[in-house]
Amino acid sequence: EVQLVESGGGLVQAGGSLRLSCVASGFNFDDYAIGWFRQAPGKEREGVSCIRTSAGTTYYADSVQGRFTISSDNAKKTVYLQIDSLKPEDGAVYYCAADPRPIKMCSRRLEILHRQGYEYDYWGQGTQVTVSS
Repeated sequence: EVQLVESGGGLVQAGGSLRLSCVASGFNFDDYAIGWFRQAPGKEREGVSCIRTSAGTTYYADSVQGRFTISSDNAKKTVYLQIDSLKPEDGAVYYCAADPRPIKMCSRRLEILHRQGYEYDYWGQGTQVTVSS
C-alpha cells in the first residue's frame, strides 16, 4: 500500500522558516516524481515544487523560486521542502504527491499539469502551514 505522510507544518511569523517532510512507503521511491502542492481556502491547488528522485532534478513554481528548496533522502524515502522567508500568502495546506512518471510529472509544466488533465497518482493527507503577519 502506497503511503505518503507529511509533517512539519505549523504557525509561523512572516519572514520565518519551516521544513516540511514527506515520508513515503509502498513503492519504488528511487524512480518517482515527488511533488509538493498547496491549497489555500477558496483557491485552486497549486504545484510549488517537485523532484525526480532518480536524478535529483528539481523544479519550482515562479512564486516560490528562491525561497523554497526541495530535497530528497532516498535512503530514508523522504522528501523535504525547506520554506524560507515565509509570506502570509504562503499559508495553505501543503500536500506531497508521488507519481511513477518522473519526466512527465516533474518538469517546468508542474504549475499547469492540473489544467492539462494530469494528476499525480498518490497523495498524502496534507499539513497545515499558517503564516501570521
